[in-house]
Amino acid sequence: MSSPAASPASPVVRWLLHSDPSIRWQVLRDLSDAPAGVVAAERARIAAEGAGAQLLALQGRDGCWAGAAWNRGWDSTMHVLWLLREMGLDPAGATSQRALRRVREQVTWAGCGPPQVHQNRFFAGETEPCINAQVAAAGAYFGEDVRGLMERLLAEQLGDGGWNCEAERGSTRSSFNTTICVLEALLEYECSGNAGAAVKAARLRGQEYLLERRLLRCKSTGERIARDRKGGSDWTCFAFPTWWHYDVLRGLDYLRCADAVPDERLAESIALLLSKRGPDGRWLLEKQYPGTMPVATDEGEGRPSRWNTLRALRVLRWYATARH
Repeated sequence: MSSPAASPASPVVRWLLHSDPSIRWQVLRDLSDAPAGVVAAERARIAAEGAGAQLLALQGRDGCWAGAAWNRGWDSTMHVLWLLREMGLDPAGATSQRALRRVREQVTWAGCGPPQVHQNRFFAGETEPCINAQVAAAGAYFGEDVRGLMERLLAEQLGDGGWNCEAERGSTRSSFNTTICVLEALLEYECSGNAGAAVKAARLRGQEYLLERRLLRCKSTGERIARDRKGGSDWTCFAFPTWWHYDVLRGLDYLRCADAVPDERLAESIALLLSKRGPDGRWLLEKQYPGTMPVATDEGEGRPSRWNTLRALRVLRWYATARH
């Protein structure tokens, strides 16, 4: 395996640093080994400039973004909080706390989801585990009380170790899409320091669900899953934002965040990741899901993607380091 990761002085790292604060601080932390003070100073800029500041400015007086707890257009309250978490907005900052207080005190699920949840406060969630998981991940990150959502997600884990939004309609097989959303939420809850042994045990069972399938194969037949049954997306095409969709890069980045120990079951996915690196050391934005993006996060589908390149390089760094 040649050149698994980029050096801090490489042209691709310099390209990543010539970008938004939400990317720069993560490059400094994850790829450049910059001093903690430098990283923190760059992170603090997210709330005041660039895409993070733009997102914060879009919050309405009702506490919502796009006037809704959730929508299909990717610019709702849930989707913006998802992006702010990915960007790494400091949850302890005054700007973050002011925005989250408005969400906590004002936003409900009125008009979103089934009628029985319309009076629910935002961080109480609704009924679908993929949506509840994204709410829980944001809530845990920003220090909100999501114990109720965690209890619900634990109770919804299926026998094969994963989760599926179709379980309420009788499905007994898990979905990669729902499972990755829940895994990220459970891990975020663990990182908040509030999780007990049951949360970690459920997460490790769900993690094994992905590993048993080598992140992209059917367990029963061993065949590569060409397309997602629900959304039709190709798991070998890397998107950002991913929203509720699974892809191989998202699976790998979760394992990196979880500090999992790589084994031979990841070899195929790592090879796929390396195969997509261009001659210039960058990865493309291969897929952008249709909808209304509240801010631009990359330069468009088919163009080099700073978000995918950052995520790919730190996966490769984790993989190379954790195996030794």
